[in-house]
Amino acid sequence: MIFLATRETLTQLRKRVENCLGQKVLLKTNKGRKKVFVKEGILEEVYPSIFVVRIDRGLSSERKVSYSYSDILTETVEITLCNNDRKIQAS
Repeated sequence: MIFLATRETLTQLRKRVENCLGQKVLLKTNKGRKKVFVKEGILEEVYPSIFVVRIDRGLSSERKVSYSYSDILTETVEITLCNNDRKIQAS
């Protein structure tokens, strides 16, 4: 089955991410060549094209990373809510 993303698909995906604003999430990012990173952070900001996650690295050090909604569509990034293990994905 071939899945074609439309503007409506991205809008629905943005709303799903927006509904989880302020919640703790688990990010699984695929950087290619069998490099997969897993990080835990707080979904901090949502914009029309991107979303921002604040990652606490301990010892008063934090980092903000941003991803586009197409990263979720292409499965470069997987977001799982920590409180109920629900994944945010295009469907």
